[in-house]
Amino acid sequence: MYLSRRTAGLWKALALAGVAAAPASAQELNPGDTAWVLVASGLVLFMMIPGLAMFYGGLVRSRNVLSVFMQCFAITAGATVIWILFGYSIAFDPSGMVADEWGLNAFIGGFSRVMLSGIGPETMRGTIPEILFVVFQLTFAAITPGLIVGAFAERMKFSAMFVFSMLWLVLAYLPICHMVWGGPGSFFGDLGVIDFAGGIVVHITAGVSALVAAIMIGKRKGYPEKPMPPHNLTMTLTGTGMLWVGWFGFNGGSQLAADGKAAMAVMVTQISPCVAALVWVVIERLRNGKPSALGLATGAIAGLAAITPASGSVGPMGAIVIGLASGVLCYLGATSMKRAFGYDDALDVVGVHGVGGLVGTLLVAVLGARELGGFVDGLDIGRQLGVQAFAAGVALVYCATVTAILLKVIDATIGLRVTADQEMEGLDLADHGEAGYDL
Repeated sequence: MYLSRRTAGLWKALALAGVAAAPASAQELNPGDTAWVLVASGLVLFMMIPGLAMFYGGLVRSRNVLSVFMQCFAITAGATVIWILFGYSIAFDPSGMVADEWGLNAFIGGFSRVMLSGIGPETMRGTIPEILFVVFQLTFAAITPGLIVGAFAERMKFSAMFVFSMLWLVLAYLPICHMVWGGPGSFFGDLGVIDFAGGIVVHITAGVSALVAAIMIGKRKGYPEKPMPPHNLTMTLTGTGMLWVGWFGFNGGSQLAADGKAAMAVMVTQISPCVAALVWVVIERLRNGKPSALGLATGAIAGLAAITPASGSVGPMGAIVIGLASGVLCYLGATSMKRAFGYDDALDVVGVHGVGGLVGTLLVAVLGARELGGFVDGLDIGRQLGVQAFAAGVALVYCATVTAILLKVIDATIGLRVTADQEMEGLDLADHGEAGYDL
């Protein structure tokens, strides 16, 4: 017996109304949330390949463009394998297990999720499948060490880069990730740190590690006496656009739900880079006489980095303030600070991501307050500022120490740098036997 078209439509409408009326429980899949995090995961992966690869690739000299693409893609592949084998478990396994027995559960997770054990299509984490949460967080784990390569671009061996990136992911990223985002019992989480999408976990960790790497690996041959301009700003601007769009998933997806907070996170993620980019080019116009495309792109990335930790806590006016602050301070970090200390941070990872991440991590303690247009209830600004500064400081010291030790060990074993002749030839040919362009 067939239902009439009108009756079938009535039943369908009633069913949809019932779904809409009943809120999803902690273990009930929400299709809207799931669809949004699926999209967000793709957007964040898009930030790394090809977004970051193109952004960095355009900034280096033409003989090194392919090496940058190789580094970004290889890190993505290696990070994926580590994340699946044990990285996710160490970062997010809530069970504790061995870590709890050793009294380390505040700093690392357990081991019950090794090789994704116990995770199937039906396993839930909140209102989304746990396997989707694994994928989403995997994209963060891949892009964070990818950011660091900009500091030592054009001079580090591919083999040394890969070994360093994988060890850094395990020894630096995974513990900080757990301490901030590991849930109840995590070190910084229990202190009440606010880091919605990775100001500490991603940008501060990458920024300080980039600084240590730039100093320990040394300057590029001829720097700073010899001009080393970007070889393809069109590629860099294209990469900037990819990163910018992908950041909607980076920040908006971190809500893990398709709701108003995710929408606000996307809104402030649009505002901050716009303000920072405008501030950067105005400073250039005043100091140099001309605003540059490179300055616009760099300012936008600085604003995106700075809004990341605050994107779930501040409103539009807070985003404007963060954009203003990051535009000024990241400009100084990428120009005056770098010149004053004399390190060769080739692609301004320190000035943009390190300084930007720190700016947002501290300002969220103030701008997250309800009376200042934020959305954090009962925020004690003084206490929160102390918590944010403490967490950022610990992450800085820890990641700097891990980075220095790793680089020392790698240099003593396989070596860090290509030879002077290989550097002059370019890493495309020296490391890979290929050229990015037919010349």
